[in-house]
Amino acid sequence: MKGFCAIAVRALLLLLSLAVVEACAGTYDPLAVDVAYHPSHVDLNVHDAARDRDIPLRVYLPPNTTPEPVVLFSHGLGGSRTGSTFLGEHWAARGYVAVFLQHPGSDDSVWKDEPGRERMRAMNQAASLDNFLLRVQDVPAVLNQLAIWNAAKTNQLAGRLDMKKVGMSGHSFGAVTTEAVSGETLPVGGQTFTDPRITAAIAFSPSSPKTGSAAKAFGSVQIPWMLMTGTKDVAPIGDTDVVSRLAVYPALHGAPKYEVVLHKAEHSAFTDRALPGDREQRNPNHHRVILALSTAFWDAYLRGDADALAWLNGPGPRSVMEPDDRWQFSAH
Repeated sequence: MKGFCAIAVRALLLLLSLAVVEACAGTYDPLAVDVAYHPSHVDLNVHDAARDRDIPLRVYLPPNTTPEPVVLFSHGLGGSRTGSTFLGEHWAARGYVAVFLQHPGSDDSVWKDEPGRERMRAMNQAASLDNFLLRVQDVPAVLNQLAIWNAAKTNQLAGRLDMKKVGMSGHSFGAVTTEAVSGETLPVGGQTFTDPRITAAIAFSPSSPKTGSAAKAFGSVQIPWMLMTGTKDVAPIGDTDVVSRLAVYPALHGAPKYEVVLHKAEHSAFTDRALPGDREQRNPNHHRVILALSTAFWDAYLRGDADALAWLNGPGPRSVMEPDDRWQFSAH
């Protein structure tokens, strides 16, 4: 009888400890925001004197005015600083200064004034090496200016930016930009555009280089990366297929890496609205997954939040995904 009681007590204690662990894990919610927060933003312009180039910005501001981590976002081909609002507003609500770049030459000016029949031609021409090089130089130019504004007492961003905690992200051509400034080695001459101020990166619709191997391109990445794509994530420009997108994850070594593949998600799943030519009905849960995983990733690797890391490396992601979504990670 005593032995039975001892076993029962141990079982009860185990159940209680598991309940405590579950309760603690359940306190972290990357989708939770203050209902009193009303998203706000300011539109600014960075002038890069060295290139005589203007880079428009939309900066989403968090509710508080204390120094907060900075997250950059680079739009896809033909986009602008006003795109993917759902990301900027949520990240700001979670306490980040979300800085959305606009890249002249590969932004919406490419197609806006073109007749309908000429728009695809114009977009194809804008997907060029020249515009890639402009983009990867836009990122450090913006970071330089943000640091200046942060230190200037009279600027509206003064003292609001924690420039030691910088995340980089982007979609499509913006993902290519993100990869290049976050650790990628280019196939020609082993050139890099890595900016050491970036400490974590998210690529929405990532892609492998057209020439050379993914292993050589991404094998030397030293910071955490999160990759998001879909089973039908095929870009209308550039012929980038799902195989190219999925080749990035296995090529990463030496730093934490994460990948979600959303079931039936097309290229536009990571934007605010459908694109011409979409065939699948948009799934509202895709944005829920995107917001939850990206926020947990930023919290874990920009803020050093242990609860966020436990959520990300535990059952958290599956709690927001649907059964057919694929998920893998390696937290080195």
